[in-house]
Amino acid sequence: MKKIILFIVLLSLGGCLGMPKTIQPVRPFELNNYLGKWYEIARLDHSFERGLSKVTAEYSMRSDGGVSVINRGYSADKNEWKEAEGKAYFVNSENEGYLKVSFFGPFYGSYVVFELEKENYDYAFVSGPNNDYLWLLSRTPTVSETVKSKFEQLAKKNGFAVGQLIYVEHKST
Repeated sequence: MKKIILFIVLLSLGGCLGMPKTIQPVRPFELNNYLGKWYEIARLDHSFERGLSKVTAEYSMRSDGGVSVINRGYSADKNEWKEAEGKAYFVNSENEGYLKVSFFGPFYGSYVVFELEKENYDYAFVSGPNNDYLWLLSRTPTVSETVKSKFEQLAKKNGFAVGQLIYVEHKST
């Protein structure tokens, strides 16, 4: 019985890694260029960001070689900022935009950078373990219509529910 329980626990811990079948992580990927502050431009809805605006993600190096992750967003309903701290590590190679991220103890989920502006890392398209998780991140609070269009076209081509995208508000209220 203990072996069965252990197997189920191990299966559930690894169940959030992976990626949508049509997604490929970017290569080459330079972590040092990716570190810093990103603004969330668009996302598919999920419980841990529901109702948040002015969402940002800040990435920095950890002493253990991993990446520190601080996600922040404003809840107008509660008139307060919400923040979540996590950690991320490369799944395969440091040259590939495929990391696992954890905000809750030993539980990790996929963070797959599948499109990236290559010169200055101005924007990134990111997926989770399946087509329920999708983000458009930018170094600035806004992006051009060209970038939005590219994001939506690539997302649709890869099976994401583009009609359900939420475009995040970054204006002061």
